[in-house]
Amino acid sequence: MRYTLYLHVLVCCVSVAHAFCPSQCTCVFHGRTDGTGSRSVLCNDPDMSDIPVNVPVDTVKLRVEKTAVRRIPTEAFYYLVDLRYLWITYNSISSVDTGSFYNLKVLHELRLDGNLISMFPWESLKEMPSLRTLDLHNNRLTTVPPEAVPYLVNITYLDLSSNKLSTLPSDLMDIWPPFSKAPLSNSSQKIVLGLQDNPWLCDCKISKLIEMSKIANSLVVLMDLFLTCTAPENLSGVLFQRAELENCVKPSVMTSATKITSPLGSNVLLRCDATGLPTPALSWVRPDGAAVDNTVEESPGEGVRWSIMSLTGILNKDAGNYSCKAKNVAGDAEATIFLSVAGTLSTTLPPFRTGSGTGPTSQGTTFTPAAVDVLNPLSVTLTALPLSTTNRPKVTTIAQKGSLKPAKIKQGGSGKRLAADEKSNKDPSNAVIDLQIAEEGLDSAVLLWTVDGLPGDTLLTVVYSPYGEEDTKQTLETSAASGKELLQGLLPGTRYSVCLVVKSITSAKQPCVDFYTLDSVDNTGLNQLFMIVSGIVCALILPLIALLIYKILALYCKSQQTPIDEAELEKESYVKFETISMKHRTLNSHPTELWARRPTHDSERMLLCSRSSIDSQMTYKSDSSRSEYLC
Repeated sequence: MRYTLYLHVLVCCVSVAHAFCPSQCTCVFHGRTDGTGSRSVLCNDPDMSDIPVNVPVDTVKLRVEKTAVRRIPTEAFYYLVDLRYLWITYNSISSVDTGSFYNLKVLHELRLDGNLISMFPWESLKEMPSLRTLDLHNNRLTTVPPEAVPYLVNITYLDLSSNKLSTLPSDLMDIWPPFSKAPLSNSSQKIVLGLQDNPWLCDCKISKLIEMSKIANSLVVLMDLFLTCTAPENLSGVLFQRAELENCVKPSVMTSATKITSPLGSNVLLRCDATGLPTPALSWVRPDGAAVDNTVEESPGEGVRWSIMSLTGILNKDAGNYSCKAKNVAGDAEATIFLSVAGTLSTTLPPFRTGSGTGPTSQGTTFTPAAVDVLNPLSVTLTALPLSTTNRPKVTTIAQKGSLKPAKIKQGGSGKRLAADEKSNKDPSNAVIDLQIAEEGLDSAVLLWTVDGLPGDTLLTVVYSPYGEEDTKQTLETSAASGKELLQGLLPGTRYSVCLVVKSITSAKQPCVDFYTLDSVDNTGLNQLFMIVSGIVCALILPLIALLIYKILALYCKSQQTPIDEAELEKESYVKFETISMKHRTLNSHPTELWARRPTHDSERMLLCSRSSIDSQMTYKSDSSRSEYLC
């Protein structure tokens, strides 16, 4: 009887469960031995045209596959608070509303592959904070907007393959290693990307993706390693791993100085220069992380941009690292400048008067009396005055024109000054400073000085800048006893002006000196060698030139002499020959004497020599005729 009752209860439960299952779907409850379980729902009726609305509320996995559904309406699953897996695959969906996935707080996996989606509501991903898998394979997506990047940060499986994507936002690669600056919570967590079967345009916008495909053993795993370019024409069919992009260079940043020290209340200009292709954009960040708006930028040419940031009336809180960031689609770069503020700001005190009649300062703040530092009368305390009508702060010091007199300290009511004060009370205005440049280099120079009339611990400021460019001054803090300072970060082949400023003297004329840095290529030794070789060559060539001129003049003079006698020339032009002819036959003649010599006439012997020996010939006419030879 007991078993019959259990069976009846089970049948009732199953019947109740089936009552809540949509008519075109199949509901399965996966129970466990501990009495808990999960429910999955499968809807694959080809005649289904709408998303079912009566799905059991305890459904954990919902699959809508191979139906005629064309649209996912707003809040289609808002009551499925336990839904973890949502598969709407291989349907005819072409429209997804922004609020379609409202209230799916625990959804872990969303698959929409095999549909007709051309525009996906990326902002709807914020309704699914637990989402880790997003499958949009085999749709009609043409773009992923930059606005979608923040919603994809937590995605570890993203499939965008078999779409119509030609590019991706550059910032998308920055959320994954190796471009992500934030360390992963789990270093062993792999990120899977499906990007194959898309008509990729291989330009600088996807340079990070191309670079990622060339990295071995990366935390980002590509489903297909053999991604190929479709455009431009010169890269069509080329693998990402072998693609070389043109006009795509990561930015680099250079600052005018790495460390700057300025007095309290002064104005400071910070400059940085950046190069890269495409031309990078520049931005400044304060030490507290806030962006800086008061900047001036200019791009003098393609791939080059500079930016200047201004700080007005700096305070102690303005000290710190200022970052100049350059960014383009190929990457980003950063450089920092450390700003330190010299001096202190006093609080409001009663007006201070000296024996020379120094009156009270302006309202708000006053100078700290010189008696604050008795043992060092040259120390200076700065104060910031209220802004003038031009809204520019002013900086002033206690030092007055002439000698700097420390305040009197009474001892035992006698009103006498301490003996140590009398010994240390030197007049800095009478100090003699000899300033010179000992050595110039390509980007550095050595400054030497000798000081007479100042204590060795007197603070000095070295101020230097390119000649005539007052807005790019750089400063270095030193002391009078050091006598030497190395100036670095200079530009080659540039004229610089350097001054040595005694902090305790504001009115006296400060010593300055100008110098030039060496050119990028030091040609001093080469010039000397060239001069020596030139001298040797000149010493050898000049006699030859003189001899040649002499020969030319000699030939010219010889040609002006009397011409040779024509008769002599005629005689020299002919050759005389003797004619050998056969003897006339006689009865009494000796048979061996067949040849005889006969004299020839001068005209016969005079044969022109201009005929070549090849043309020479002998003509035999008769016994009595002569033989003619032509040369």
